[in-house]
Amino acid sequence: MKGLKEQILESVRPDLDEIEAALTENLKPNLPLVSHVAKYIMFGGGKRIRPLLMVLSARLCGYNGNYDKTLSVVFEYLHVATLLHDDLVDGADIRRGNPVAHSIWGNPATVLVGDFLLARSIAIATQTDSIPIINILAHTTAQMSEGEIHQLLCRGDLAVDETDYIEVIRRKTACLLQAACQAGALLADAPTEQVQALADYGHNIGIAFQMADDLLDYTADTSVLGKATGADLREGKLTLPVIYALNRATREDRKRMETIIGDMDITESGFKTVLELIEKYGGITYTGDRAREHIEQAKKCLEIFDTSRSRTLLEQLADYVLVRKM
Repeated sequence: MKGLKEQILESVRPDLDEIEAALTENLKPNLPLVSHVAKYIMFGGGKRIRPLLMVLSARLCGYNGNYDKTLSVVFEYLHVATLLHDDLVDGADIRRGNPVAHSIWGNPATVLVGDFLLARSIAIATQTDSIPIINILAHTTAQMSEGEIHQLLCRGDLAVDETDYIEVIRRKTACLLQAACQAGALLADAPTEQVQALADYGHNIGIAFQMADDLLDYTADTSVLGKATGADLREGKLTLPVIYALNRATREDRKRMETIIGDMDITESGFKTVLELIEKYGGITYTGDRAREHIEQAKKCLEIFDTSRSRTLLEQLADYVLVRKM
């Protein structure tokens, strides 16, 4: 029996091929350096979940025009721009198993290519002549920036709680998936009820996506993940598995965790100790359960739509968020 990933890929292969072509066709830089940097990260292993969500959402709402693939690249460009900027902010070394862009082309060029991708996104969106779509993109870009700033302010803060965590991931991750789904519905001139349902679907799948991603930082194999496990902890990012464990640990175990987390250079043995305590106090299980709750909520949002191939694919994509390995 084919796995879920293989089933999805087989069903959406024509769409993905068109999205890949649109990503290159709509880049349109005047300088080769821009193309080199953008393509390096854009074609270095991305899953295209965001543009695919937009295309499927539009189709679910009955869209039959020819601008869906072009508009969908906006959500990949925005995503890639944030990756370029975030890797700089985080001081990352590896992205998707490859050296980060700024280690090759330098900080100034990398920042400016990220800015170029943001500008291209705006230009492409304006071609829809849809003020609601443009407003969503403007709002989303601001939210993503604030999410990263919020996370930066929380870095290393042991008082961060689950509410802070949810607010950060809502802005830095969920809002872009939500925007992709909303834009697809708006492109199809869908009624307000359908636009809201897909926005809620995107929000929930986005929250679950980030929770699953944060879990991978503690559970995945480094060779599969494409970066070192424990990177979040070493960067001072307290994600839900850690937050939950800290709040339930004994005074002694919490002090051990705080000492290790507060170290600017966490050793492998220190990370292993934290991981053992996270597992001991149920941080892994709790985070997985919360992610599953959001996936179930996401699928319920689709119940207002008639059964169709697009609805089935959106349901499968939701399930895939929980089983992906990278």
